[in-house]
Amino acid sequence: MSNELETVGCTHSLSNKALREQYRLAGFGGRVGWGERPAVLVIDMARAWVDTREQLGSDLGAVANEISRVLRIARAIHLPVFFTTMAYDPESEIGEVLKRKTPHCLTMVRGSGNVQLIGELKRRPGEALIEKPHASAFFGTNLLSILVGQGIDTVVVVGCSTSGCIRSTCESAFNYGMHAIVPRQAVGDRSPSAHETALFDIDNRFADVCEIGDVLAHLEQLRGSRGAVR
Repeated sequence: MSNELETVGCTHSLSNKALREQYRLAGFGGRVGWGERPAVLVIDMARAWVDTREQLGSDLGAVANEISRVLRIARAIHLPVFFTTMAYDPESEIGEVLKRKTPHCLTMVRGSGNVQLIGELKRRPGEALIEKPHASAFFGTNLLSILVGQGIDTVVVVGCSTSGCIRSTCESAFNYGMHAIVPRQAVGDRSPSAHETALFDIDNRFADVCEIGDVLAHLEQLRGSRGAVR
């Protein structure tokens, strides 16, 4: 590989036009687009992730504000909304490999404040809370069967962390043949560099990373349409 391509590859950013072109020529980066019936997946916006005093936490206040904008429209047009968190019984549900690789999971005790959703997002009755054992919202949960049962073909994925649970959830959605849309400003990570790298990877392999304004505009277009009814 030439030095030029090596330099291009150093900065994985959606704004890196040269790198995007390199990936396009390699056969990546096609557009998934929207399907007919979307739902919103809010990934892991609980205290363990959003409280800077916690081991795993980081400041995701701006992300939470953007998620609230998505939820406001989604609820107005009656789109299904799903929340996730991670929670364990540390004595019986955390295997040795999980504990060794991600020891922070020991702080995610079922029923503790760490795994409770932040109040700002105002989860409503009827909005499912799915407890997931691993990064993907689909792995080891009943999310897929619920989506299939409701005829959902598109998931708008928001929350955290971009490099972990967001990426894994988008990969699973892609593997199940679902459209996945990621509003760039509505996902976050404790590491800016990991965030940018993951967004680039998600956008080129699994989902469409979009500006929040474009996502909100599309949802607004669904007002009164068949795809927005319960």
